[in-house]
Amino acid sequence: MARRDIEFNAEGVTLRGWFYPADGATGTAPTIVMAHGYSAVKEMYLDRYAEHFAAGGLNALVFDNRNFGASDGEPRQEIDPWAQVRDYRHAITYATTLTETDGNRIGVWGSSYSGGHVLVVAAIDRRVKAVVSQVPLVSGHDNLRALVRADFLDGFREMFDADRLARFQGDPPAMVPVVAEDPLAPSALPTPDSWQWFTETGKTRAPSWKNEVTLRSVEMLAEYEPASYIAHIAPTPLLMLPARKDVLTPTELAIGAYEKAREPKKLRLLPGGHFDAYVKGFDVSSGPARDWFLEHLAP
Repeated sequence: MARRDIEFNAEGVTLRGWFYPADGATGTAPTIVMAHGYSAVKEMYLDRYAEHFAAGGLNALVFDNRNFGASDGEPRQEIDPWAQVRDYRHAITYATTLTETDGNRIGVWGSSYSGGHVLVVAAIDRRVKAVVSQVPLVSGHDNLRALVRADFLDGFREMFDADRLARFQGDPPAMVPVVAEDPLAPSALPTPDSWQWFTETGKTRAPSWKNEVTLRSVEMLAEYEPASYIAHIAPTPLLMLPARKDVLTPTELAIGAYEKAREPKKLRLLPGGHFDAYVKGFDVSSGPARDWFLEHLAP
């Protein structure tokens, strides 16, 4: 497949990724804009989704989030959800400048953290004509409390406050592991399946992935509420793909958010846990997404 490297300016920060032209297209085609979730880089299976979309007649534009992977941005390894939302919008603008893109047929796809981002983007950017949100984070407040024991929360707040003071005094931001083998050890994503997927995928597919984010990234996650935008997505068609046994972005939170969305919308439960969508459940997750885009981005 004839993918090419791309880069574009996001208000002073260069973001880099890949563009996959639609197979068999003789003119312009719909373009799906895609980025990864919390700390992940594009090599962590986004190429598989982009290839699948391109084989179905859709252009796919994949990019690394700022501060990660091939993209520029400082501080490195910092995840600002609102900066990432804005970067989706910069990527849409860039996509519309490409000769292969029909600017009236733009879709957005996101997974996990970016599954929350695309809910926000679809609600506020009417250039988006279809959205797929896979295993999404929908509420930072509720998600953090589902993952972190109540008696640990005060300790996190103390760490956030100490880091804020240290940065005010000129120190570099504190860092925390993304995942840890011990789910009770400090980490951003404290589940056993997170440890397994990130460490294995980092070794086999994505050597640029690093097991660290700024502590401030965790604080910003706790403040982020994509579900507050979900009722405003309509009339843009929404497909949500939660996983039945998701313990990282809990299934019931995603379904609760979906119930607040307005038509047109569709919910399809994926088998397994959060990370199964990328690997053994890939066909089950990628096929419905492709079909949703083809249905709603038709000429």
